[in-house]
Amino acid sequence: MSLKTRILGLAALLIIAAGTASWLAYRALSEDIIERWGQQVAEIQVRYDSARLLQSLEREIGLARQMARSSTLIQWAQSPEDPALENQAIRQMESFRSNFRDNSYFVALRFNGHYYYNNASNDYAGNQFRYVLSPDKPDDAWFFQLIEEGRDFHLNVNPDTELGVTKLWIDVLMRDADNNIVGMVGTGLNLDDFLQDIVDIGQDGITTLFVDYNGAIQLYRDRNYIDFATIIKPEGQKNTVDLLFDDPQDKQQILGMLQMLKQRNGEDGAVESGFVSVDGRKHLAGVAFLPAIGWFEITLLDLNTLIPRSYLWPLVAVFLVSLLVTLVLFHQIIQSRILRPVISLEEAVHRLRDGRFDLPYLAKPDNEIGRLVDHFEKMSHSLQDTTRELEQKVAHRTEELQRLARVDALTGLKNRRGLDEVMNEEIQRAEREQKGFGLLWLDIDHFKAINDSQGHQAGDEILCRVALWLKAAVRPYDHPGRWGGDEFVVLLSPCDAATLEQIACRIRASVEQESQRTGTPVTISVGGYFCQPGEDLDVLLRNADQALYEAKRNGRNRVCIRTGAGEAIHPA
Repeated sequence: MSLKTRILGLAALLIIAAGTASWLAYRALSEDIIERWGQQVAEIQVRYDSARLLQSLEREIGLARQMARSSTLIQWAQSPEDPALENQAIRQMESFRSNFRDNSYFVALRFNGHYYYNNASNDYAGNQFRYVLSPDKPDDAWFFQLIEEGRDFHLNVNPDTELGVTKLWIDVLMRDADNNIVGMVGTGLNLDDFLQDIVDIGQDGITTLFVDYNGAIQLYRDRNYIDFATIIKPEGQKNTVDLLFDDPQDKQQILGMLQMLKQRNGEDGAVESGFVSVDGRKHLAGVAFLPAIGWFEITLLDLNTLIPRSYLWPLVAVFLVSLLVTLVLFHQIIQSRILRPVISLEEAVHRLRDGRFDLPYLAKPDNEIGRLVDHFEKMSHSLQDTTRELEQKVAHRTEELQRLARVDALTGLKNRRGLDEVMNEEIQRAEREQKGFGLLWLDIDHFKAINDSQGHQAGDEILCRVALWLKAAVRPYDHPGRWGGDEFVVLLSPCDAATLEQIACRIRASVEQESQRTGTPVTISVGGYFCQPGEDLDVLLRNADQALYEAKRNGRNRVCIRTGAGEAIHPA
C-alpha cells in the first residue's frame, strides 16, 4: 500500500471521526443553546404579552370604575323610577361612552333589573333601555352571580344574545354610601379586534393565550376553545387550558404551574416554564399570573420554528474545515463567533430576568447569533419601556380581586359554607343596627320515600325544582341556600315577623302548587324564627329547627313560626 493511500486513508478516517464528533457535539450544543435561549425568551415574552394586555385594559378599567363611582348614577340607581334622575343619568352615561375605547357602555340596575346599553354607532340614542334582567333566564345569570358574590370587578368573555354582540366585558359594581350594591356598569371590547391586537400577533412559532383563575380559556386565537360565560358554568363543563394538550403529563404540568403561581400570587413577576407537546411538536410553555385582573398569561414557543436547526448547519462546516486547518484556529473561531456572543447574551438574559436593564456590550457577529443578539436588544428595549410604564401605573393600584364561590353544585344555591358566611354577617349587622331578621328552615316531606321508590336521580331532580321554586318565591335580595340533603335555609333581611310568616307561607304554597304540574307532587314543612340582635348562630339554628320539628309533628306541609327565643311556636 502506497504512502499516498495510507495518508488518504488516514485523512479519511480523521475526517470521518472528526465529522462524527462534530455532529454529536453540534447536536448537544445546539439543543442546549436553543433550550436555554428558549427559557429566557419565554419569560421575556410572557412579561411582554402580560404588559401589553394590562396596558390595553387599564384605561378601560379605570374609566369603568370612575363611572361606577358617579354620584348621578348611584342616586338614580337608588330611585330608578324617577324620570328626572333617569334623564340626568343617561346624559352622564353618554358622556362616558365617548371616552371608552369601544365607544360603548352598559348599566344594569339591581332594584328593577333594567339593562341600559348604547354602542359606537349610537344606534340606541334615546332608547338606551334594552331589556329587563331576570334571575330565571340563564343568559342573565352572570349579573345575579356577580351581585351575589359581591365581586367589585370582573372580566368575562360572553355573547349577549339580546344585543347580538360578543365582547370582552369589563364589569364594575356600583355601591351606595352604605356600601350596598345598587347596580353594575362597564364597557365591552370587540372580541375579534382584541384577539387580533393582543393574542394573534401573527408571529410563527409563538402562541399566546389567557386563562382565568380556574384555568378556563378567556382569550385564544381559536374562538372554539374560548370558554364563554364561564362564571355561570359549573366545574367540569368549562373549556380549560388542559384541552390544548394530549399528554396527561403535560396537562398535569400546566395545571401544576398555575397552582404554583396562585400560591405565589404574582410576586416579583414570577414566571413558570416547562416543555410540553402541542399537536405532536415540542413547545416551551411560559406562564405568569396577573393579580390585577386575576388571569394567567400562557406563551407557547415552538423552538423548532423560532430557531430551526438548519440555521446552525453552517457552523458544522466551519467546525470541520477549521479542524482540518488547525485546532487552534478552530478554537478561536468558535470562541469569537459563537461562545463569547452566547455567553454575553446569556449574561444579558440573566440581568434582564432579574429586572436589570444595564446590559453589557453584546458583540454582533455577521451570522444567526448576531441577528439573535440584535433581536434580543430590540426586545429588551421594548420591554424596558413597557415595564417602566407598567410600574408607574401598578404603583397606584392597591386593591386585588377577590373571588371565592360558595355555591351548591346540584341546585346552584348557596351551600352550607356560603350560608354560614351570610348568616354571620347578618348577625353582626343586626347587632350593629339593632334590627332583627328572619330565618327559615325547610324540609321536603317524605323525601327518603321518594329516593327509595323513584331513585336518587329523581330525588336530585326534585331538589333542583324545589331550589328553583324557592328562588322564585323569595325576594331578590334574600339568601336561599341548601343546608344539606333535603334541607334548605333562607335568610330574610330586611324583615319583620309578619313578613317572615308571609314569605314562609308563600314558599310552602308555591312548592305544593308548582309540584302538582310536574306530575310528582311534593310538599315541604317550614320552620321559621325571627332573630333578635345579640343572638348567636347556634340560637338561630336551634330555634328554627325546633319550629321545623313542630311543623312536622303537626302533620307536615305546614308552617310554624317562632318570633323570639323562649316564645311559643305558632302555626301559620
